[in-house]
Amino acid sequence: MFESLGDRLQEVFARLRSRGKLSEKDVDVAMREIRLVLLEADVNFKVVREFVARVKERAVGEEVVKSVTPAQQVVKIVFDEMTGILGGKKEGLKFASHPPSAIMLVGLQGSGKTTAAAKLAIMLRHQGRDPMLVAADVYRPAAVEQLQALGKQIDVPVAYFPHRSALEIVEEAVGEAGRAGHDVVIIDTAGRLHIDEEMMQELVDIKRSVGPSETLLVVDAMTGQDAVNVALAFLEKLDFDGIVLTKMDGDARGGAALSMKSVTGRPIKLASTGEKVNDMEAFHPDRAASRILGMGDVVTLVEKAEEAMTEERARKLEEKLRKHKFDFDDFLEQMQQLKQMGGISSVLDMIPGMGNATRMQGLQVDDRHMKKVEAIVQSMTRAERQNPALLNASRRRRIARGSGTSTQEVNQLVRQFGDMQKLLKQFSGKAGNMGMLKRLFPF
Repeated sequence: MFESLGDRLQEVFARLRSRGKLSEKDVDVAMREIRLVLLEADVNFKVVREFVARVKERAVGEEVVKSVTPAQQVVKIVFDEMTGILGGKKEGLKFASHPPSAIMLVGLQGSGKTTAAAKLAIMLRHQGRDPMLVAADVYRPAAVEQLQALGKQIDVPVAYFPHRSALEIVEEAVGEAGRAGHDVVIIDTAGRLHIDEEMMQELVDIKRSVGPSETLLVVDAMTGQDAVNVALAFLEKLDFDGIVLTKMDGDARGGAALSMKSVTGRPIKLASTGEKVNDMEAFHPDRAASRILGMGDVVTLVEKAEEAMTEERARKLEEKLRKHKFDFDDFLEQMQQLKQMGGISSVLDMIPGMGNATRMQGLQVDDRHMKKVEAIVQSMTRAERQNPALLNASRRRRIARGSGTSTQEVNQLVRQFGDMQKLLKQFSGKAGNMGMLKRLFPF
């Protein structure tokens, strides 16, 4: 989502860095460019005006004028202020002191509430909680069936009571969750194509009855400033606690995310970053700002790596590296773990400078290429994967046919894998490098 915005801002910073010492005129030019970039990204104009004013005030002050690296100081100021408009600090979910805690998801139809409910259930289960889903959308055709299908897919129970009102369903579900020992109930409420009094009254009644620990507004980040307008309308009627941004993996300009906290005063608490059920994460304003400005996001990268690779798998990989027995099976496993982390493009964006550098140099970082490589490796026999020396010309032709690729592509992969094995052997043979190798994998 923030790719275009980040690239444009980094171009502005590159021009600043080329100037050495900065005059007030240089700062003025940069601020005009930043203002235009943000407005084109569909950031609320009041948010842009206040943001640019704060950055400019600090950028022409002594902390920049007397700095050895003034351009870097300006970048740091922009980072601080952008972190501020995104929310300043991470706002976690609140839970009731006496379970079950109720988390109520509200929003317009099509915002992604039902899918977000399932993703949130997975996320909370990873945190050691025992969630139950509640199907309280009794109006949209197949809404209940959709949530039940998702619940079955992720093995989370879904509470639904036919021929009851939404309020009655929620009240009964909360009671059942308490009896069954579930500590969180996630309520998927009804939406409309537009805000109306009937929908709002139903939501108000549910909130008044169950007293949720969190009322979260789910908004589609692809809708830009419309999402901000929706948030303001819900805030007036319902007074929600936080925001869930869906479709953050889309190609929208990012203005909704940058405007939401400043305009509504409510924090972005969660972000849906992909289509898979695991693609929900807590929103960290500083990490988001860092990625927008090309500073990477190493903390999130490490967290994703830890989720993708268990301690046992890491130990086995280390043992293989020590014995120089890293083979195509291990290579395939690392690729699959890379996919779990969002793919190579996502990983590069989290490494400081890498995501933007690859785009600036015109390098094609295509996750589809990984599928081709995966097909080649899977077309090998077990013996071939464990001993690439067996891969003679006839075997390579067979692998190419089986994987739908060319012999040249198979040859290229085998050659690159051989080079990597040599590099790993040299690297792991030096004292102190094994720990670094462990950190390098799976990315």
